[in-house]
Amino acid sequence: MKIAVVGSINIDQSVETDRIPRKGETIAGQSLQYTPGGKGANQAVAMGRLGAEVVFFGCVGDDANGKAMLENLESQGVSTTHIQTIENVPTGIALITVGDDDNTIIIVSGANHYVDKPYIDKIKHYLTEFDLVVLQNEIPKETNLYVIDFCNQNHIPVLFNPAPIEGVDMDIIEKVTYFTPNEHEAELLFQTNDYEELVKKYPEKLLITMGEKGVLVQLNDGETLTVPARKTKVVDTTGAGDTLNGAFAMQIAGGASVKDALQFANVAASLSIEKFGAQGGMPTYEEVVNVLMK
Repeated sequence: MKIAVVGSINIDQSVETDRIPRKGETIAGQSLQYTPGGKGANQAVAMGRLGAEVVFFGCVGDDANGKAMLENLESQGVSTTHIQTIENVPTGIALITVGDDDNTIIIVSGANHYVDKPYIDKIKHYLTEFDLVVLQNEIPKETNLYVIDFCNQNHIPVLFNPAPIEGVDMDIIEKVTYFTPNEHEAELLFQTNDYEELVKKYPEKLLITMGEKGVLVQLNDGETLTVPARKTKVVDTTGAGDTLNGAFAMQIAGGASVKDALQFANVAASLSIEKFGAQGGMPTYEEVVNVLMK
């Protein structure tokens, strides 16, 4: 399988607290860590650690963070050949607060803003070589629409993870192969929380992730399937959704059914939250298989 990720690269600044602060409140943090992140990079690393052939398309700044993020991607088995370094622009950063077995995230896009149409025009011919193109929503909206239209015209399967949801054009759901919001994003995007009725409208296309409740999808045979989450000790939920998307993409690109791919991805996501950091807990293929075989 060969997978392209067109997306964001960030450095994550994570502070761990007992709970998420309320509006206007100041509380003490227990630790501060700087770790590799960005939804695009996270999903690519999830695939790389699972053994997929992954090529990344995106931008970093000409700063120390950019160099470190490129080195990190390479170390995780992700090709960085097509990543562009933007002069006098900082690498993207995510400010993350971890507490209450949950997190809040603020994104400063930096070089990710330069994953634009001119950049895509330079690399889009390469996308025809891939079994699947994976997108998120931390690069410009116009870029995602441009890539989706190109892939649709060239019959290239696309997985679009619409997170964060700001500026998502719902017309694109007809053009992508897989659409993977979480339950909160789905409610805002579709203006309903009747998730079972929602997935029935888009069988094996709309996959709604629901945290500890698992993942919901309508199969082509008419079955409404909820793949339950694996019980585990939560350390840090940051990156769990990215792990699930990456693992699902890797399995689908390898020819697995949607049901089998989701079962594999759910286990991978559960393993990822047992360690700190978006990428730090992402499992290997062997680790996922060992759990599935128990």
